[in-house]
Amino acid sequence: MDTAPNQGGFFGWWNRTPLYQRILGAMLLGVLVGVVLGLFKGTVEQPNKPVVELLGELGIFSKLVLRLLGALAPALILLAIMQALIKAAFEPGTAPRLVKLLLLNTLVAICIGLLVANVARPGHWEHLPTPASDPGLPKADIFQQLLDNVPKSLLGPLGDEGKVIGVIFIAIAFGIALRRSSKKADVSAWVDLGLDTLIVILHWIIAVVPLAVFGLVASIIGTKGFGAFQALGIFVLAVLLALLLQAVYYLARIRLCSWVRPMRLLRGGRDALVMAFSTGSSTATMPVTFECLKNRVGLREKSASLGALLGSNFNNDGTALYEAMAALFIAQMTGLELSITQQLMVVLTSVVASVGAAGIPEAGLVTMTLVFHAVGLDPVYIALLLPVDWFLDRCRTAINVMGDMNVNCLLDGRTPKIAGEL
Repeated sequence: MDTAPNQGGFFGWWNRTPLYQRILGAMLLGVLVGVVLGLFKGTVEQPNKPVVELLGELGIFSKLVLRLLGALAPALILLAIMQALIKAAFEPGTAPRLVKLLLLNTLVAICIGLLVANVARPGHWEHLPTPASDPGLPKADIFQQLLDNVPKSLLGPLGDEGKVIGVIFIAIAFGIALRRSSKKADVSAWVDLGLDTLIVILHWIIAVVPLAVFGLVASIIGTKGFGAFQALGIFVLAVLLALLLQAVYYLARIRLCSWVRPMRLLRGGRDALVMAFSTGSSTATMPVTFECLKNRVGLREKSASLGALLGSNFNNDGTALYEAMAALFIAQMTGLELSITQQLMVVLTSVVASVGAAGIPEAGLVTMTLVFHAVGLDPVYIALLLPVDWFLDRCRTAINVMGDMNVNCLLDGRTPKIAGEL
């Protein structure tokens, strides 16, 4: 988040401190406060009401963050998808193959995530009550769900959290239509302005995420102890396993379908992968990715630029994988099993919602609210993921960048470039 360089005092220190350090500090403080308050909460028969009420009120910060994210998510995704489609520079001969590669990678990532989540079942290690206001999961007829999500008005889906796919329909329709418009440059400038404005507001919300983490951790530990975090730890391990399997898939595809060898790619692209993990942004890493692929791996400039530029906007496999696993994790914890059809709805929403998400800070949290709404899960439970999202965000961003590299290598073909070739 941009801050004035001469800003001093507590807020200056707060803004200069990296987000992950603030979240770690908030987690440790939350554990301490939760343990202390837990000692004084009393028993079930004789509760200490002031302490019990305080523990309940500490969770309000996480609810506030999620409410604000839910309010911004539809407009952010609308403008992000429109921007990605308007600006994408597809070449006539390469476009179909590129789209097929991007779509295949994302589908494989989501399927790996769903497979690991269904086998490991991390949510079964802890049970959470279903909210009294939860209407339950939608009917399993995916075609009826799609029909229900077709917008009745252009602005309707932006104000209806349950009609997420309607937002995506409108974004794709407007994005494709504006590509053909003679006023494309003017409209693109307005879309950029709107998206930049929303991202500034999103930065304000992200700035209070550590406060939400502190309140949530203190509330859970003070009320239930460390049991819920056991399930969260297993979920983190399951996500890391799924991301590792996705990386193996990338390297196998590169080995079988391009001239590049996996170790050559890992050695040449390690700077991009490290930067992706450290920054949590595949968009910020894009210039480094291009430089590594062109000068160190030895790809043709056309392949390196096309994959890096378009991949950073469309290729968010790690984010889509994480969202699919998060939906199953929360469903398992609340005892709401997702059917195959409902999991297909998770796949559909994750694929399309991930388009253009690379330019949005904490994109996983933003688009996850849309995925949860699409299958009838209460987004309030996303708060449980806040303590570990900062770490998993960096891991899935590294996979996003590796996915870009995968596409670059496959586009470059089975023969290395010759001396003097661009």
